[in-house]
Amino acid sequence: MNLEKIWAEYRASLKAFLHSKVSNAADVDDLLQDILLKTYQNLSKVRENESIKSWLFQIANHSIIDFYRRNKTFSELNQEEAVSETVWLKAQERNIKQELSACIEPFIHALDESDAELLITIDINGESQRQYAENLGISYSTLKSRVQKARAQLRSLFDNCCKMELDTQGNLMEYQPQKRFADSNSTKNSNNSPCNKC
Repeated sequence: MNLEKIWAEYRASLKAFLHSKVSNAADVDDLLQDILLKTYQNLSKVRENESIKSWLFQIANHSIIDFYRRNKTFSELNQEEAVSETVWLKAQERNIKQELSACIEPFIHALDESDAELLITIDINGESQRQYAENLGISYSTLKSRVQKARAQLRSLFDNCCKMELDTQGNLMEYQPQKRFADSNSTKNSNNSPCNKC
């Protein structure tokens, strides 16, 4: 079992679970680091057939209990809920990609029509680049270049609206609206922004 792969897969859902139980973002980050440390120290003790997800959420559950005990506010947390195994089994996993998927099309449609059609056909509908190049009657290398350019423009639009945190493999781990967008969200000029579609 590889710690980096496990952490890449479960970090976001653990963070969402912690946020549902602890209101202070700094405390959540501290707890997340504590869980990472405990995972590193005890990963070798996990049996092959034991569920990593269950084990991680059990660590998170105990970390929350310890946090409230240290802060003498354990009564703020429903002890029965915190101790119950169903808490970590029923924890709603925050799927960041799923949350952002509803935002993708408005951003794509903010591109030039030809770039938008290109990305919808290839990235949304799943047609291969090679097949799409043949359909257009252009070379595969020309199409690849156009796809890269369109994706770069799309990423630029995303960066204007959201701060994205990626793991070492380039997977999306977390996102937040950019402050400048959040502050101007109520202005008339921002109404046409694809950021408002999310």
